[in-house]
Amino acid sequence: MALTVQHIRSMLKTTGRAAVVVPDNVLFEGGAGETVRRKLLQMTDLHTILRLPTGIFYAQGVKANVIFFDNRPAAKEPQTREVWYYDYRTNVHHTLKRKPLRHEDLAEFVQCYNHANRHERRETWSEETPDGRWRRYGGEELLARDKASLDLFWLKDKSLTDLDNMPEPEDLAEEIIENLEAGLESLRSVLAALRAPANERHSGGHVERGRF
Repeated sequence: MALTVQHIRSMLKTTGRAAVVVPDNVLFEGGAGETVRRKLLQMTDLHTILRLPTGIFYAQGVKANVIFFDNRPAAKEPQTREVWYYDYRTNVHHTLKRKPLRHEDLAEFVQCYNHANRHERRETWSEETPDGRWRRYGGEELLARDKASLDLFWLKDKSLTDLDNMPEPEDLAEEIIENLEAGLESLRSVLAALRAPANERHSGGHVERGRF
């Protein structure tokens, strides 16, 4: 997926803009992932990261993010001066059926994003307001992190200490069912691949491996 992000960036015009949905590992994995992150921070204005709960764009159990970046001409200095994070994950719970994500759930993010003038953004997080979901980090600070990791959190997970903040039993049961259904679907895909005729599973003298 990290290489997909790099491919999208390479296809943009010098003034092109992109918003890409990526799983969590793109923000912290080493190898190609680290290379792509450093290139994004160096060659684009990676200005916003929206962190989402599990199961919104990917299968249940997979956490997603939306990264927003503007392409920039080649330069010696890093083009990302600051990255704004909106944490719509910590202490947030959605399910596909009982409590799906709705437009109004992201109203605060849209307001904080301030599309009309991104240079007039204001943090909702501070030492006085530790529950604020909108926080800024400097680009050089992120480049200096181990593997240039963009995997950042600052809010406390209240469900670990406050039972009143635990999801409703019905929501937990639905989430378990959705996880089981996703697992069954993956197993069906594996079984279908195993049952396919040998000539469909072999191509050019090698076995084609499915993506799960």
